[in-house]
Amino acid sequence: MSKITMKNFPELPYAVEEAVNRLRININFLGNDIKKIMVVSTMPNEGKSFVAMQLWRQMAQAGTPSILVDLDLRKSIMAEKYGVVAEGKEEIKGTSYYLSHPLEIEQAVCHTEIEHGDIMPNTDNVVNPSMLLESRRFEEMLEYMGEKYRYVLLDSPPLNLVSDGERIGNLCDGAILVVRGGETPKAMVKHSLLQLERAGCPLLGIVLNRVQGAGSGYYYKKYGGSYYGGHYYGSDYYYGK
Repeated sequence: MSKITMKNFPELPYAVEEAVNRLRININFLGNDIKKIMVVSTMPNEGKSFVAMQLWRQMAQAGTPSILVDLDLRKSIMAEKYGVVAEGKEEIKGTSYYLSHPLEIEQAVCHTEIEHGDIMPNTDNVVNPSMLLESRRFEEMLEYMGEKYRYVLLDSPPLNLVSDGERIGNLCDGAILVVRGGETPKAMVKHSLLQLERAGCPLLGIVLNRVQGAGSGYYYKKYGGSYYGGHYYGSDYYYGK
């Protein structure tokens, strides 16, 4: 496996760090059958990539073997945003490259400086990844990761833009929906829930991100009176996609 370094990993405010930690703990309570988790949003710029990255980091730092898979194959910014660079002269072979080439999975998975944390970034965006995500190779990749790691976190494209998220969700044990507080219309959130239901992907909870006026406490909310499991907030701070 390649070894990578992430040069742009921000230090989080205490409130945000603690919110992610609570999310991690609550996921642990869901039981051993929950392994492959899709982290998704309704629209772009709600913070789902940030939540996926920070949740993965905390799980790995807690000693839980975890992998973060970049499945935003059309518009991924993970490698650029976090300054992902390979140690030595090895070229990083990411998700789309692995799915489209006869490559061993160990050549696409990257070790990080976090002992129990691996990443499969996406370094080559593609115009239409649908065939890659519908392939048997993609299913086998997730099956392999589910056996090797305790948690497989899948950073997925927004549900409202393309159908990729539904295909990914169909192969997952559950989804975390990231919602930007005060921005995402309730009707669109409800539509995302219907998409997850159609894909057969249970909703594990909602992360309510960038909540105004939440202070340092936790912010719990119901959308349209419906209960969605656990609710968490990402505080007034906002980091990324």
